[in-house]
Amino acid sequence: MAQEARTTIYAVANQKGGVGKTTTTTALGAALAQAGKRVLVIDLDPQGNATTGLGVDGRRFENSVYDVLLNGVPIADVVEPTGFVNLFVAPATLDLAGIEQELTSVISRELRLKRALASVDGEFDYIFIDCPPSLGLITINAFAAATEIMVPVQTEFYALEGLTQLRRIVELVQQNLNPTLQITRVILTMYDSRNTLSGDVAAEVRRHFPNELCQTVIPRTVRLAEAPSFGQPITYFDPNSKGAKAYRALAEEIMNG
Repeated sequence: MAQEARTTIYAVANQKGGVGKTTTTTALGAALAQAGKRVLVIDLDPQGNATTGLGVDGRRFENSVYDVLLNGVPIADVVEPTGFVNLFVAPATLDLAGIEQELTSVISRELRLKRALASVDGEFDYIFIDCPPSLGLITINAFAAATEIMVPVQTEFYALEGLTQLRRIVELVQQNLNPTLQITRVILTMYDSRNTLSGDVAAEVRRHFPNELCQTVIPRTVRLAEAPSFGQPITYFDPNSKGAKAYRALAEEIMNG
């Protein structure tokens, strides 16, 4: 009997804030869900922006990702449906802000998320883990659990700053926790074709990540910035906008390998 295909688990990471991690997580997740894939978004950022960006109020649940990591609550017990077909979320709460200290004395603290996700392997086509803008224990958990790493990179002057450190952390995780982990997708975000700098940064990123850089580029648009405040991914908020079209194209690129 053929073995069931494993779920593809992307850790969406970049320790620089404001590069479009959460927008990419929710918009790409929604685009894949609209294409018929079952998608789970795991919100590992204490700010909970992926949770609210999918129209979910994390405060009204008894358990959250915090309880999965610290108390061993099954991930299935915290997964919530969003208002969007095929799209689910494991919500974050502010409790996550202090979890790095609380996990310090826990055995195998780096593998808490990996073990939790083993119980839902195969139930989703894609899992996206929205990482906080840091490379602490929460992000290490995401890297240990992930099959691949996706890095949104804003097309601005200091775009590549910190990516060297990210690569170093990935190498450490490969050596100690997850030997097959790789950065497989680098996505240019907030791209302004009228801006010479955007083109220069794109060329520089392509030089560093020739095989990982996605063909689809995400433009800088007002509608993309507005969508989260309405609790909707851009593909629902304004389906005909440039941002929505870009994330649907990116979803096609992801599905086609």
